[in-house]
Amino acid sequence: MENDRSQLLLSHTMTDSVRRFTTDNARVRKQDNEKTDGKQTAERGHEETVACPECGSTTLVSDTEHGETVCDDCGLVVEEDEIDHGPEWRAFNSSEKDSKSRVGAPTTNMMHDKGLSTNIGWQNKDAYGRSLSSRQREKMQRLRTWNERFRTRDSKERNLKQALGEIDRMASALGLPDNVRETASVIYRRALNDDLLPGRSIEGVATSSLYAAARMASTPRSLDEITTVSRVEKDEIARTYRYVVRELKLEIKPADPEQYVPRFASDLGLSDESERRARQLLKTAKKQGVHSGKSPVGLAAAAVYAASLLTNDKVTQNEVSDVANISEVTIRNRYHELLEAEEQIQMP
Repeated sequence: MENDRSQLLLSHTMTDSVRRFTTDNARVRKQDNEKTDGKQTAERGHEETVACPECGSTTLVSDTEHGETVCDDCGLVVEEDEIDHGPEWRAFNSSEKDSKSRVGAPTTNMMHDKGLSTNIGWQNKDAYGRSLSSRQREKMQRLRTWNERFRTRDSKERNLKQALGEIDRMASALGLPDNVRETASVIYRRALNDDLLPGRSIEGVATSSLYAAARMASTPRSLDEITTVSRVEKDEIARTYRYVVRELKLEIKPADPEQYVPRFASDLGLSDESERRARQLLKTAKKQGVHSGKSPVGLAAAAVYAASLLTNDKVTQNEVSDVANISEVTIRNRYHELLEAEEQIQMP
């Protein structure tokens, strides 16, 4: 009995000691967290209120080349000897950059796995550059096959992989930059996550996403141009585009004819003067209300054609028609309307 009573008393004593130890540790951690939070808050407040001590301006520019922070208004060097977060090596071409870089590519929405998966190379060589034996090559081929299967484990990832491949193919054919491809990939991912694909083809939604992304990035392509590189019909693209824009609530402004002018002028080899004149013609047409209800592609093509004649960079209607992918009749009609608007604005 005495032994049992002693063990019970010892147990209670140990429990009280553990409880006090736990309580003390919790109190210390809480105090440390409060100190850390206070310090971080003070640092954030300091960063938000940084201003030029000379003129009080908050417009500060960071000069990464010299490691300085300079006031954009008075030119005072506010901070110097800043830490350079870039690489310590220098490269003069892409091959040197690839060989010296010790990090992988950044994540991107243009790949179904965002570029985070690992691939098995096709060189069939070991770490020392020696060629693999036939048995090892067969083994690596089987591993590549299984690796590819695991990268697209379910139907959603296979869908995404096919769609992003289509977007990349069409964007390359249309000469669209990477930012448009990235935006199109994000739009398609949103459509897939919101279950907008049932009843619609993968190619149709992918094409509509690219069409919307090009307009959002102010590098629009006409529906006819999109149709030439797509595997779906023009009517389906237009119908799916309206559906995607409505369901995702995308903010897309009406196409501006001036956005087509640089590309048309570049494809036709026109001078900068011709391009400026074409923009002036379109601005005049907007003031006169000629652009209302007209195709922006047709107006842009007619403005480029008229500007080429006015600046002696003469091109034919057939050449403009091929570049803009519209008929010569449309170019002639819009051409006369632009000239009439120009004459009206010049009349006293």
